[in-house]
Amino acid sequence: MQKNRDYEGVPQDAPPIVRQPRATMSPAEAWMSIPIGIPNCPTGLEYLTAVDQLLIKQQVDLVEVFFGCEMKNKSKIKNSAGENVYLAVEDTHCLTRNLCGSCRPFDIQILDNFQNEVLHIYRPLRCESCCFPCCLQTLEVSSPPGTVIGSVEQEWSLLRPLYLIKNAYGENVLRVRGPRCTFKCCANVEFDIFAMNGDKIGKISKQWTGINKEMFTDADYFGVKFPIELDVRMKAVILAATFLIDMVHFEY
Repeated sequence: MQKNRDYEGVPQDAPPIVRQPRATMSPAEAWMSIPIGIPNCPTGLEYLTAVDQLLIKQQVDLVEVFFGCEMKNKSKIKNSAGENVYLAVEDTHCLTRNLCGSCRPFDIQILDNFQNEVLHIYRPLRCESCCFPCCLQTLEVSSPPGTVIGSVEQEWSLLRPLYLIKNAYGENVLRVRGPRCTFKCCANVEFDIFAMNGDKIGKISKQWTGINKEMFTDADYFGVKFPIELDVRMKAVILAATFLIDMVHFEY
């Protein structure tokens, strides 16, 4: 017996559509499929349970290139297969960006394929000089927005960049240690990630993108590696730490 159909030719007993279909993309713009059935995981961070590496590529803004006006940073966050995982969008005022430069406070929204904000990063205004240990850098990470899952705090050091990765309770979980010199020509700059017992578990690497991009733009390219079994919240805080490191050490 033929099923009754509505005016669009869809069966009346067809299951409801609960999610909007994604737009057709070229293979280069394919999105990672979201893992399902992940218990005790903030909504939207399920993607991070299936990756041990992220690639963060900041988009080149032609207004910055030709006019020197600092625009909002936008980045694509991809997995090792080149699939999009998230989009990162800076939320700052024009005057703040152009008057404060790399010292500026910022909010960064991490969005999924459906434009849902799954992670919120907040950096308050602080002096960047290492000579003032009372004004060290800090970053707060929330998922969902409004629920703090961790933070990043700079450690005072005159020799090399040091950062602490903390959980929601303010406990030290990981330490990030940079090189003595963060400027290297034709080479990557690596910030190693250590467990609190001293074991190296990963790294944040600022990739060399070529002389033209390095000289004429501040669009940076980072790679992040961490253990796949690492708590998803700490993966998210490491991702957030990458944006702080970029702003402090490579945004000119």
